[in-house]
Amino acid sequence: MNSSASGKWHPLEELLEERLRVIADHALRDRDAAAHLEKLKDVSLRLMAEQQRLTDELPPRLRHYLSQSSYSKALDWIRDLERPEQGAGTAESI
Repeated sequence: MNSSASGKWHPLEELLEERLRVIADHALRDRDAAAHLEKLKDVSLRLMAEQQRLTDELPPRLRHYLSQSSYSKALDWIRDLERPEQGAGTAESI
């Protein structure tokens, strides 16, 4: 897959990474659980909005991962697009 095609998924990739960072922010969670929850809600809402925006363009496999909230798998799928030769076949399948 070329870089322009994988670039299409860049905003989604950034949101998925941000969600993982928020989840991993144990210091904030321990210090202010309500603020941590608000950050998680915010990024989740933005992630759902991006998913909705891309709904007609999502390949079946990526759509499946997102619809099942398999966000780590969705992120791996997107990252595989950027790997030369290795991920090109796997990301396109189903």
